[in-house]
Amino acid sequence: MSEKKMSNERLYYEHWPDKVLKEIEYEDKNLVDYLEDSVKTYGDNVLTYFMGFELTYKQTLDIVYRIATKLTELGIKKGDTVAIHFTNNPAFITAYYGVLKIGAVVTSISPLFKSLEIKRQLNDSEAKVYIGWEGFSQIVDPIIGETGVKHKFYSNLAPYLSPEPMAPPQYPSGGDPTWEDIIRDIAPNPPQVEINPDDLAMLQYTGGTTGYPKGAMLTHGSIASCVLQAEAWFVEKELGKEVTLAALPFYHIYMAFMMNIGVHMGGKLACVFNPREPHEIIEVIEATKATLFPGVAAIYNNINNYEGIEKHDLSSIKYCFSSAGPLPNEIRVKFESLTGAKLREAYGLTEMSPVVTANPFDGLNKPGTIGMPIPNTEVKIVDPDGKTLPIGEVGEIICRGPQMMKGYFKREEETANTIKKLDDGKVWLYTGDLGVMDDDGYITIKDRLKNLIKYKGHSVYPTEVEDLLYENEAIEECGVIGIIDEEGKENIKAYVVLKEEFQGKMTEQDIVDWSRENMAFDKYPRFVEFIDEIPKTIVGKVLHRELRDLKKE
Repeated sequence: MSEKKMSNERLYYEHWPDKVLKEIEYEDKNLVDYLEDSVKTYGDNVLTYFMGFELTYKQTLDIVYRIATKLTELGIKKGDTVAIHFTNNPAFITAYYGVLKIGAVVTSISPLFKSLEIKRQLNDSEAKVYIGWEGFSQIVDPIIGETGVKHKFYSNLAPYLSPEPMAPPQYPSGGDPTWEDIIRDIAPNPPQVEINPDDLAMLQYTGGTTGYPKGAMLTHGSIASCVLQAEAWFVEKELGKEVTLAALPFYHIYMAFMMNIGVHMGGKLACVFNPREPHEIIEVIEATKATLFPGVAAIYNNINNYEGIEKHDLSSIKYCFSSAGPLPNEIRVKFESLTGAKLREAYGLTEMSPVVTANPFDGLNKPGTIGMPIPNTEVKIVDPDGKTLPIGEVGEIICRGPQMMKGYFKREEETANTIKKLDDGKVWLYTGDLGVMDDDGYITIKDRLKNLIKYKGHSVYPTEVEDLLYENEAIEECGVIGIIDEEGKENIKAYVVLKEEFQGKMTEQDIVDWSRENMAFDKYPRFVEFIDEIPKTIVGKVLHRELRDLKKE
């Protein structure tokens, strides 16, 4: 009997894409170097597209330097934290690099946050400056005095709806000067600050889906490494010509990372003002001829189901990463058919800056898996004691690579529980995700450890059941959780959103019956409840915690 292969044997090398190096040499550069290098090479190229207006690399760097100079005048120095609070627009991009230029640290605040959540992040991150959109003033002003923020500025975004944001406004607005009014009068002469790869770039707060949000300490080196690692996956990229669609929010690490990739390649960032409206995404794709489309399954599905989509030209799209949750194969197949693009499922987490694995664009794509580790990255499956598991056995996914965070800000215990040195002498990051590796070295996510359902002794993974439910043509969205039934035992419940054409025509029992016929005994949901919307994070992850809090009316 042959010995079992182990999950740390890099079996995926058999299917490694031909044009991608397994190990990449890293440059001794920081994220601002990436921007400044692109300005030197592609200075007249367009960097941002926003509601029909464009900014070049040179124009953007001019604003970045003004912001860096102003922050220095305010006494902000290397290592201080600055909070930025915007939707997707050039103001986020200029503030982001302006903060980094002086060695300060960015903490991005979600546009969905309410006052208490904003106050919590400002205080936990020890932010000294807040820069945000004036539309958030009603929720920021009441709490700003309860934080350590010394300086608060609001942007009205109007300057970015013009070809020259730093030109004197044609119609000056009354009231307090905006952020752009202030930096317009500042000369772009920032100090020269030495920024090393190990210096912090971002305090990126986790989404709170697994508990109290924590600030992941991401360095210039960790993010810059991940940029090069993931960029290698785009084997047919054209430097200076790629257009990255920014439909996901910049505040999230997924899009912030893709923003840095776009800048490093000297390409254009096409900002979508309201990505919840598929027609806006489609309009921006057609207007800018977007080539890279990072997204989540829900966004691709919205485009697939958009009425009249076949009349639109989305053929410019070349590469799409889908992450932050499973990618149902029917969504992938239909989207690829509509666009001609290559849509691949990938996997990452904030703590890894964020990419860990991906299906290759050229090579073996295995739908339903999260693919193989990207260059310079190791992944294996372990048991609760940290012992490496063989192929085919479910355990926790752990990973390591240059993109790993330094730890959680001011959270030594949580850091120690997440980053551990094992018997192999290597330091690993524990993801909290359960997975299994197949004979090709490709990994399938089973679920979050805390979402695991135990039904009659069987391990049931909600994401697997959700993926199976999507095979039912009537289901638009779904989420699966464990509940305690009338017998006091754990059982399986599905929350379901029906497609409009099936509403009123199917019952909850119909879904139970279909599930019984199409799923194994230990997997099918015994309870189904129709709801109007599945609670999700801003990047489309099902919020199982909120589903557990729901009560049947």
